Amino acid sequence: MRYAQGGGLTDAERAARERIRLQAVERFEGGEKNREIAAALRVSGRSVERWRRAWRERGEVGVRSKGSPGRPRLGPDQIVWLDRELERGPLAHGWADQRWTLARVKTLIGRLFHVSYTVEGTWRLLKRHGWSWQQPARRAIERDDAAVEVWKKETWPRVRASRRRSGPGWSSRTKPGSR
Repeated sequence: MRYAQGGGLTDAERAARERIRLQAVERFEGGEKNREIAAALRVSGRSVERWRRAWRERGEVGVRSKGSPGRPRLGPDQIVWLDRELERGPLAHGWADQRWTLARVKTLIGRLFHVSYTVEGTWRLLKRHGWSWQQPARRAIERDDAAVEVWKKETWPRVRASRRRSGPGWSSRTKPGSR
């Protein structure tokens, strides 16, 4: 089932939906028709058909909630362990450099816990537990910071000023002479 806001149900909403499905089960047992049940419970006829099929195949267990689909697959102890391993760095785990990529973290989780995450799921897990995306600062070896500062103070204002256009008929929305 998809939700317009991009999220699922809270535990309370899930429990409320389950109560409705269990009311439908009582009505199945009472012999009511799908149309009557749908109208009484204010749900779609398709939902009632799906619930009745699940009820026939597996009984009341078939219509019960299966829990949150987004529950974390790693427990609190495993998260602490993962944090420690990430702090040790990629070199300690056999990679040639000191960059953690999502693919590497995904592989590490698989090696340590025998649990498979997607790259996106790995990112959500890390973000949920306080890790952030980092971009390494890449600087040229030949970089001269003093020369960069001089350029920013002296040259850049001249370059920026020459690009400005002013005068009648010029705005950011119209082209010169289009009036």
